[in-house]
Amino acid sequence: MASILIVEDEPQVLMLAESYLQEHGHKTLSASSITEAIAIIDGDDALDVLFTDLGLKDDLEAGLVLAAEALQKRPGLKILYTSGQTITDGMRALFVPESAILPKPYTVDQLLSALSMLGVSDAK
Repeated sequence: MASILIVEDEPQVLMLAESYLQEHGHKTLSASSITEAIAIIDGDDALDVLFTDLGLKDDLEAGLVLAAEALQKRPGLKILYTSGQTITDGMRALFVPESAILPKPYTVDQLLSALSMLGVSDAK
């Protein structure tokens, strides 16, 4: 079982991701903004993966900033980005090392496969 922080500003997408992951035995924490996510990262909860949308509210690179800060605070944290926008080579260059990207919309199988690529196995 992995502990996964989901950072998503679309409530329906957040609820779906939570239910997908919980159904497969993972613990989830959620945030809809960088501020909420940082509060969780700064807290005492165990975290294995940060699953963040690249764009949060009007900031199209919020997830990039969040991932870099999260990795500084929690070395070894695995990062999975998601986005419904086209990912340019310039954006990919800003990804933290050894991270992965999951394009939206995604299926349960695609989400689990992306986590598997990061070394997180299905807990079921």
